Amino acid sequence: MLQVTDIQYIRQEVNRKGCSYSDVARRTNVDYRTVKKYADMEEFQPNKKIKKSQPAPVMDPVKDIVDQWLREDLKKKKKYRRTAKRIWQLLVENENFKGSDRTVRAYVAKRKKELLEESNEAALPLEAKPGDAQVDFGEAPFKYMGKVVDLPFLVMSFPSSNAAYVQVFESQNQECFLEGLKRFFHHIGGVPCRIRFDNLTPAVKKILPHGKRILTEGFQQFALHYGFAYEFCNPASGNEKGHVESKVKYIRNNMFLPERTIYNLEDFNRQLWEECEKDHQRQHYEKKIEIAKLHEEERAAFLCLPAKEYTCTRYETVKADKYGFIQIDAKKYSTSPRFASQTVLARITYNRVDIIDENGEIIVRHERIYGEKMRSMKWQPYLALMAKRPTALKYSTFYEQLPHNWQKYLETCTLEEKRKALQLLSTILKDYDFRKASEALDLAMASGHPSIETIKHAYIQLVSGQGDRFTLQMIHSVPELPNVVRGMSQYDTAMFSERGGEYE
Repeated sequence: MLQVTDIQYIRQEVNRKGCSYSDVARRTNVDYRTVKKYADMEEFQPNKKIKKSQPAPVMDPVKDIVDQWLREDLKKKKKYRRTAKRIWQLLVENENFKGSDRTVRAYVAKRKKELLEESNEAALPLEAKPGDAQVDFGEAPFKYMGKVVDLPFLVMSFPSSNAAYVQVFESQNQECFLEGLKRFFHHIGGVPCRIRFDNLTPAVKKILPHGKRILTEGFQQFALHYGFAYEFCNPASGNEKGHVESKVKYIRNNMFLPERTIYNLEDFNRQLWEECEKDHQRQHYEKKIEIAKLHEEERAAFLCLPAKEYTCTRYETVKADKYGFIQIDAKKYSTSPRFASQTVLARITYNRVDIIDENGEIIVRHERIYGEKMRSMKWQPYLALMAKRPTALKYSTFYEQLPHNWQKYLETCTLEEKRKALQLLSTILKDYDFRKASEALDLAMASGHPSIETIKHAYIQLVSGQGDRFTLQMIHSVPELPNVVRGMSQYDTAMFSERGGEYE
């Protein structure tokens, strides 16, 4: 596969400048079919786990540390600066550095010249072109899930029109970052030609000298898929994306303070689109034209959306512990007892973690955990095992987390009833959570200790939408009936009447 920069050049020359495949192939010394492949490619999203890169050279792990020391020393008098030998000693003592002092001397000599040529105080005026955007995260307090917590919000601003959009997430991880960008693109119906970022961790893996950066694989794939050009600010140079920084403060002060209550995050984010559009109804601070009108005009400069929407997904191969739990970003997720101490594949999005087996089938699906919660437990795969060992249920950690009504019910069950109850729970939890099982049990217990079939019948009523059925009230009063005279005399009277009053 070609380098990312080569692919970007090919796509720009063919798709934007209209050059022919053969012309670009000749200029890049790349096969005609390869040029056509990457120019016409619609998707760049990954479909498997990304392989780890090879170990870096000896100096690479400590270059950032050495650069920081050298920048600090440039602010001091020469006699107070660290020598190359002292830098090597500090690296050996504190960073377990294995290289020689000669390696450090060569790098320090080279970097000192480069740093002296840089002007840390210089700031270039940036031209705001229609279709360009800036992106950054901010934070604000919200009343969420019964607590006041600080949540990050992602802002995309357009310096030319002064328009901006915002979405709130539970984390600043790569999945939330890419999901936010995707939402912006699809809401405005296009892709900004160029986007300026800070050196966000979800996008930048490492900052190199001369403005170069090692980008995360996920961000590179995302940028290729949507085709936008990206720029990154110099470290500690917020003025280079001053517009979005001002918008972060503006949105926090005018939309999120005092603390707003979030009942459902997805509903709240849908509401934010309307609030942003409403904010665009005011005049531009300098051009004295409505922001909405300016923003509508700059849409003509946007790139077209690709045919397929990008799936902001990360794959990670992890090994389950002896209880079948895996760990993703310091949070634990259950799999199944049959995968205990085995390797599984996790498919991770901003709001979901799917555990997948070797055939691509979903073992279990979790909502992604954020905040103080440390573990997500899906009961269904474990209850089938518990049904085989019902006596061990009460002594397991699973029993402690059962709803109270089910704990109370299982205490009164026979061994066979426990086995059938756990099998029923396993069936219910394939499609519903424990709330539905608790409702079914409460409905079945209305007339005393229910059988498993009664609980199952109550569950079927609930899922079919019939709910609780009222007991019919019987009428206690018996209607009055006319007196009936029985016997042969009645027969004789009837025969006498039929024969005209004569007996035979």
